[in-house]
Amino acid sequence: MKRLVTAVAASLLLGGAALAQGADMPGVTKDNIKIGQTTAFSGGASAYSVIVKAHHAYLDELNAKGGINGRKVELISLDDGYAPPKTVEQTRKLVEQDGVSFIFNPLGTATSLAVQKYLNNKGVPQLFVASGNSGWDNPKQFPWTTGFQPSYFSEGVVIGRYIAKNLPNGKVALLHQADDFGKDYLHGLRKGLGANADKQLVKVVSYQPTDPVIDSQLVELKASGADVFVNVSVPKYTAQAIRKVAQMGWKPTHFVSSISASVAAVMKPAGVENGVGVIATAYLKDPLDPQWKDDPGMKEFHAFMDRAMPSADRADTNYVYGYTSARVLEDVLKRAGNDLSRKNIMKTATTMNLDVPTLLPGIKIQNTPERFSPITRMQLTKFDGKTFHPFGDIISAE
Repeated sequence: MKRLVTAVAASLLLGGAALAQGADMPGVTKDNIKIGQTTAFSGGASAYSVIVKAHHAYLDELNAKGGINGRKVELISLDDGYAPPKTVEQTRKLVEQDGVSFIFNPLGTATSLAVQKYLNNKGVPQLFVASGNSGWDNPKQFPWTTGFQPSYFSEGVVIGRYIAKNLPNGKVALLHQADDFGKDYLHGLRKGLGANADKQLVKVVSYQPTDPVIDSQLVELKASGADVFVNVSVPKYTAQAIRKVAQMGWKPTHFVSSISASVAAVMKPAGVENGVGVIATAYLKDPLDPQWKDDPGMKEFHAFMDRAMPSADRADTNYVYGYTSARVLEDVLKRAGNDLSRKNIMKTATTMNLDVPTLLPGIKIQNTPERFSPITRMQLTKFDGKTFHPFGDIISAE
């Protein structure tokens, strides 16, 4: 079973006395704070595992400089294969056996939903879930859960509004994952299309995250006569779809989710020539976009990658996501100070007002106890065969 652990403080090796933790600060010693996460080192969403590799590289550097407020950060990352039953097992292990303080940036919608009630019932923060499910922003029902990226519902609204304004006569076909990830996007798309949603949305087809291929779904979507294709899938299937669409000679205006707007994880496997013109929503800077060549924030990111992950493929924007979310984690822990109780960590994580230089200009990390979502603004980007270029204005989903 794949397991990554960063920065096991020396004090943890000294015996039971060093493991003593305050009753109100589980996972915390005077030298160490232990946190956990589940992710997909295996399975259909394994392309996202580079996010976790970026987390560990970032924390390794941070710990080498002395950690945060005198404590080193130990991150335990367990593989759940993108399968909810395994997520339940691994999350219970992190909380009940490993004794983590909180769960950080766990991957997936269905996987994180499977443990949301468990973590909230135990009062364990489920911080910055790596999923755009709108259910992460529900402070009344789930006060211990917050997301990170814009919600899939919000993405759907933005894409729908763009189609309604710029392609008002377009016939829209939608491919989505058969879970809350896909359903959220569908609801947002319908809202964005507005009064013409029933007329414009001519075909909706889903796939299971265990499907080996999605060829039959794509044949069905093309047969609908649609000239607009909204492709709401994880990288493996997005790459398949881009390649198959080209093979079939179908030439729709093609939209993909921000979670699959990656040159390395999607466009290269699909064949970059097949992806020219693909449109996505974005909130992060693309490390290959020449407009950021002299940008101080991206220079800082590339310097980090040169030091910590020199062999990594910079075309994969998941590294930018991992770096950005790690910087947000650092900010939360710094501002929490020596009060690392779960209550204070959650309070700190839902009162953010942070500029992160890897975010697109005009977008920042900002939330409140009434609105947990930290990112609610996006911009459309288009792939030119090499990279994604932002175009148009920053769009708020609120």
